[in-house]
Amino acid sequence: MARILVVDDEEDIRSFLADALGAEGHDVAEAPDGEAAWSRLGAEGFHLVLTDLRMPRLDGIELLRRLRQTQPEVEVIVLTAHGSVDSAVEAMKLGAFEYLQKPISGPAELRLVVSRALERRSLADAREEGVRSREREGIRLSYGAPSMTTVEDALRKVAKTTSTVLLQGESGTGKEVAARVIHAWSPRRDGPFVAVNCAALPESLLESELFGHEKGAFTGAVDRRRGRVELADGGTFFLDEIGELKPDLQAALLRVLENRSFERVGGSQTLRVDVRWIAATNRDLQAMIADGRFRDDLYHRLSVFPIHLPPLRERRDDILPLAETLLPAIARRIGIAEPSLTPEAARHLAAAPWPGNVRELGNALERAVILADGAPIAPAHLTTGSTGTAPSDTPTDGTLADLERAAVVRALQRWDGNRKQAAEALGIGLRTLYDKLKRYEID
Repeated sequence: MARILVVDDEEDIRSFLADALGAEGHDVAEAPDGEAAWSRLGAEGFHLVLTDLRMPRLDGIELLRRLRQTQPEVEVIVLTAHGSVDSAVEAMKLGAFEYLQKPISGPAELRLVVSRALERRSLADAREEGVRSREREGIRLSYGAPSMTTVEDALRKVAKTTSTVLLQGESGTGKEVAARVIHAWSPRRDGPFVAVNCAALPESLLESELFGHEKGAFTGAVDRRRGRVELADGGTFFLDEIGELKPDLQAALLRVLENRSFERVGGSQTLRVDVRWIAATNRDLQAMIADGRFRDDLYHRLSVFPIHLPPLRERRDDILPLAETLLPAIARRIGIAEPSLTPEAARHLAAAPWPGNVRELGNALERAVILADGAPIAPAHLTTGSTGTAPSDTPTDGTLADLERAAVVRALQRWDGNRKQAAEALGIGLRTLYDKLKRYEID
């Protein structure tokens, strides 16, 4: 999640941008002009600013100029009406990341540009602040579960090499964390770690996102764009949900793995990269090969060193230490006093099946923190997440519904009715929150 400031004197445009970005889980603030934006930037921290160019009191160019002098780490995307491209070019010379022409074609275009800007900010932060060196010491996959001993041993050994790794396991078992562990323990730790979720990007954008494009390669390609593979040069590239990759892109990826070279979309120049590859999947790739949905040659290129991450139900010694690690972080993030676990709640956590694994455990703990509201967490505050069922010694479904309704109301009150912030605090999507408001008739 990123902290984003949207600056535009047109309320409709401002609201559209804020809603679209808020739906992606970002913390979005708004300002009606450059002067108001400058005041907020002086008092609050932001990762990214989206600003119109023509505004009263202080225009976007002057706002950008001030930012470059005082907060050069903040990425800026400028918005310009048709016919004002010259001003946008001036903004790019001043250090803006990108410009978008109004009217914006839709949320997909906005999300793509914002994602790229935040990625550049993330890479810069990691280099400048030494985040990776701290991760090397601090990332933990396990807290002593015997089934994880062989996994951590394998991660340490393969991290020293440049071998391609295939991480396999159910959703929520920590495959991305394992990929970051490999990177943090490797000689490439000071290089970039670039991650792409193959299921999260539209097929039409994925090739350009991976390999970049040349100016004029397709409608909307107004400039040359470096792809994420190119950005990962000298570091580690993590392909999450590799089983979702379409056949055409499987062939393109195979070539990069074999030759360490590629061309940008619409380009003819062959580019070479030095990248360490890690892929992850919760799918049975061998079954997909048998069905003709995944290339056999790509599978063998990716599975040079396969590692299976066991589900949480097979590593129960990790559950309570993991919960005790997550609880203070969750409480700080949502602004509630850190609660303790009652012995009964601890027994429930240790015995629950957790089909959604670590992700489900974290969501269940976040709901419990909100429901407990500072009091010790009891079994009544816990559900098993994705299954929606309560432990056997908790109240009936009706009581749980009352508790959930009360949690939604408290979250809205805590955030002064801001639904995006309330949804984030509850650990649910904005659409899910709207469904609950309707179900529980909350005005």
